[in-house]
Amino acid sequence: MNNSMYDVVVVGGGLAGVAAAIAAAREGLSALIVEKYGFLGGMAVSGLVNPFMPYWQFDEQRRKLHDKPVNAGLFKLITDRLAQMGAFDTVGKMTFHEEYLKLVLDRLCREYGVKVLFHSQMTGVGRDGNRIERIAVSNKAGTRDYKAKVFVDASGDADLTAFAGFETKLGRDEDGLCQPMTLCFRVANVNCAKWDRKKAIALYQAMQKQGLIQNKREDILTFPTMIDNVVHFNSTRINGKNPVDPEDLTEAEMEAREQVHELFTFMKQHVPGFEHSALLISAAQTGVRESRRIVGESTVTEKDLLGCRKFPDSIARGTYDIDIHNPSGSGTVIMHIPANDYYTIPLSAALPLGSDNLVVAGRPLSSTHEAHSAFRVMPITTCIGEGAGCAISLALRENIPLKRVDCADLHKLMDQYGALY
Repeated sequence: MNNSMYDVVVVGGGLAGVAAAIAAAREGLSALIVEKYGFLGGMAVSGLVNPFMPYWQFDEQRRKLHDKPVNAGLFKLITDRLAQMGAFDTVGKMTFHEEYLKLVLDRLCREYGVKVLFHSQMTGVGRDGNRIERIAVSNKAGTRDYKAKVFVDASGDADLTAFAGFETKLGRDEDGLCQPMTLCFRVANVNCAKWDRKKAIALYQAMQKQGLIQNKREDILTFPTMIDNVVHFNSTRINGKNPVDPEDLTEAEMEAREQVHELFTFMKQHVPGFEHSALLISAAQTGVRESRRIVGESTVTEKDLLGCRKFPDSIARGTYDIDIHNPSGSGTVIMHIPANDYYTIPLSAALPLGSDNLVVAGRPLSSTHEAHSAFRVMPITTCIGEGAGCAISLALRENIPLKRVDCADLHKLMDQYGALY
């Protein structure tokens, strides 16, 4: 086969893109991932987005029911591989070591025969009517066209969909603002037994009111890491910037680094336990919670999620709450998913309206701003990717459009791999 022609070309090597490529390749399809960084894993690695958000059902007291997972399949395979390497917290089942995640994903792609192009960026799209015929990929060798029978937009920002001219939306309806961006960072040499988060937040809020802290986030959000005495911060907040505008994105990166410095300095100077701390690293890229969303064959709403709707063409489950970080200031809106239940994600919401051979894997599904805030997290998007890859394999085997894939056949295939839908 000409190495510029594949059955499936995936734009973006995050968890959703990797899952889509593997799910297609294990059914015998040739698959290529085009990834702008030098590693797979997407925001789990480049954005230091850690830990995985909960992927189980909850009881009435909001306790995680570890015996009732809602995200499995390839996601479980990935966490199992991490655990085998000692790179996964097997008690809490959420924290992972992203350096090992890179290696796990490399090995899985090689194991399943997925071709990967690192340091490569999609720079153009060739469309003929309802079909994408090719994408232009630029890298150290120049620019080259790649063709495929089906394309997967796993860019995280619906780049391929937008570049191809299919309709997208941005942010909330009333003003187009997206959830704030966050640059995650890590601090080393922390005496974790000594620091009191509640007291630190109280002082932080007092200094914020005095104008001594510019960050608009209402509290300090931290998580443990796989390394002793290293604390993970998910606590910067960049409001009012468009994540798909290059000038805004540049300003966001610079503003975020100022917030990292401000927050680290505050912790070191005022919080017991941080006296001897050192700023270890900030992510290579500011984390984007929300950007473009496609306009698809169907649209997922907050009512669907809060009502735990079971779509007939479901490809993934979720229990992560509606979690809206205020796009225009401080505060976070949380709406809990009912206990002992889960919502589902339909394949039709991953299919851009008017496209015959494009499927979106990851968070830019067709949805409301509110619904997007729930299913955007990595365990769910990984499963969306796997479901998309399974659907692609059936569509190509039967030579039918993706929207005509038989739901029973799709679910039967997903059952073979322990994927939940």
